[in-house]
Amino acid sequence: MELPIKARRRALEEQFLSPYACRSADTKGRLRAEEPCNMRTEFQRDRDRIIYSKAFLRLKNKTQVFFSPEGDHFRTRMTHTIDVSQIARSIARSLALNEDLAEAIALGHDLGHTPFGHAGERVLDSLSPRGFSHNEQSLRVVDVLEKDGKGLNLTFEVRDGILNHKKSGHPATLECKAVSIADRIAYVNHDIEDAVRAGLLREDELPKEDIAVLGATSRDRINAMIFSIYENSDGQDRVVMGEREAAALEHLRAFMFDKVYITALSRREEERAKRMLSAMYEYFSADAARLPRFYRGIAERFSLDEAVCDYLSSMTDRFAVAVFDNLFVPRSWALGQGELES
Repeated sequence: MELPIKARRRALEEQFLSPYACRSADTKGRLRAEEPCNMRTEFQRDRDRIIYSKAFLRLKNKTQVFFSPEGDHFRTRMTHTIDVSQIARSIARSLALNEDLAEAIALGHDLGHTPFGHAGERVLDSLSPRGFSHNEQSLRVVDVLEKDGKGLNLTFEVRDGILNHKKSGHPATLECKAVSIADRIAYVNHDIEDAVRAGLLREDELPKEDIAVLGATSRDRINAMIFSIYENSDGQDRVVMGEREAAALEHLRAFMFDKVYITALSRREEERAKRMLSAMYEYFSADAARLPRFYRGIAERFSLDEAVCDYLSSMTDRFAVAVFDNLFVPRSWALGQGELES
């Protein structure tokens, strides 16, 4: 029996959401039919499943931009995900879209990300004959890998949003478009903060023309972009930023690639990640028996290449280093007393 709390939520959706929003009652459903929850809407249920997944927990130890940063205040893949969720919800709220759906998509959008950030993604994409993309892998995580190979059985709308959150995607809902633009807002602005904290960038080096449009602080820039989206999208079947603000964001993004993302230092770190992941890819691809039991089962269901990519992409940065160390770094052997002192 549906409880009043769920009925009230659905009534609020009907009363207050934009005609262009996706209502939970209108979901296209799940891959496998399930009894509905009597308290939560379908999108609230998806959000909870993602939060309690193993893949979500691993995000706290996956790189966002900086490998093994010294200090507790640099963003990880998890804190980035929370940033995106908050911004996406703010956009959805301003446009009367479904916040629950936007939140669920945002929380799941990077579940398939590799260790070592986009460097790891580029490595696996170059190694796998099928290619590798974190958005496709994120969908594979929720469809196949979670719950001991059963998947989370999420709704069509959340799965579509996870797959199509990249700028090049073609999402079925405005809520996914809100997540896509929130992703870009979050990583550019918060990566600036991390780069300044790491000493790679000074605030006075930021392009003055972009700062004049968006603001001098992260808070000001995010507020300016969300307000621009509201001004240019409210009451319409779209989620877009004004031309001036969008151009400033893209210019800031290009600036970050030039000054932070693609530098001599980042290339050296990426080369180290490439050597580690390449060696492990070759090692596990040579014999499925070398994989952990779960991934041997995945190899039997799909292919060895898919299983190896599943295993490597699931690793946190620290776990990847530990596995590499265990496989390829020689262990000291027993020596006679005093042989270490010479």
